Amino acid sequence: MFTARRRIVAVAAAAVIGAFTLAGCASSNPLEPETAGPGTETDTIVVGSQSYYSNEIIAEIYAQALEGAGFTVERSFQIGQRDAYVPAIESGEVTLFPEYTGNVLQFFDPETEARTSDDVYAALAEALPENLTVLDQAQASDQDSYTVTSAFADAHGLTTIADLADVDETLVLGGPPELAERPYGPIGLKDVYGVEVEFKGTGDTTVEELVAGTVNLANVYTADPRIETDALTVLEDPKGLFLASNVVPLVNVGVADEIADVINAVQAKLTAESLVALNVQSTVDKRSSADIAAQWLADNGLS
Repeated sequence: MFTARRRIVAVAAAAVIGAFTLAGCASSNPLEPETAGPGTETDTIVVGSQSYYSNEIIAEIYAQALEGAGFTVERSFQIGQRDAYVPAIESGEVTLFPEYTGNVLQFFDPETEARTSDDVYAALAEALPENLTVLDQAQASDQDSYTVTSAFADAHGLTTIADLADVDETLVLGGPPELAERPYGPIGLKDVYGVEVEFKGTGDTTVEELVAGTVNLANVYTADPRIETDALTVLEDPKGLFLASNVVPLVNVGVADEIADVINAVQAKLTAESLVALNVQSTVDKRSSADIAAQWLADNGLS
């Protein structure tokens, strides 16, 4: 009898559950699509970064700004160089990446003649594949330069890249390995300025090797705080070998409109001076990218 009574209770419970289920189904429209807000898995924004501390800091700022706006964010940092991460952005594996207008323009259009900030930004929008776009460019730039020690500059009277043609000793250029094939690398130096160099791939130790004298000319980003702390001189580029390279978000078009307001607000506050200060916090103060980003967002009223 106990077993029979338990079976009856179970059947009754199932009937009640079924009734609630039917009621729930009746109150909803089966043809109406499910919607998802910024904080759901379907709207996860994957933010990438290069293997470069300054780029990772900007990526972390983007990530935290988006999280503060309610988006779900996944970080895919330290990916590497453009040959590695651009395909990931094009495929949608990565959806947002801090870039630099001039360098990424030359990646897609090596023959571009754009040089000024506005011209480069306009040309970039035209050169991108149809599934990629850019949001607002920042005033901040972190572009390539040819840099020497201040002592070397003084000894040879160097102010511009053109002055290198008069140096009476062998010029050894240090930089990332891929510089050897870049339009502004050794080939560009010779074509634009008539300067011949030997090339040494120095990677992450470029500035250290410049200071040590292993190389006497180096490809250094202009927001590198060691330009000041290690007494380096950035040579002027009157013929525009290097394109203007402002910080710009490279975005998969599928999420561009959704995140534009958040990221453009960041871009509006990102100045050249603030970028150098962010880099100092990383290289000198040894703070994490997450802590640097959190303080910057708070200081700029964006958190």
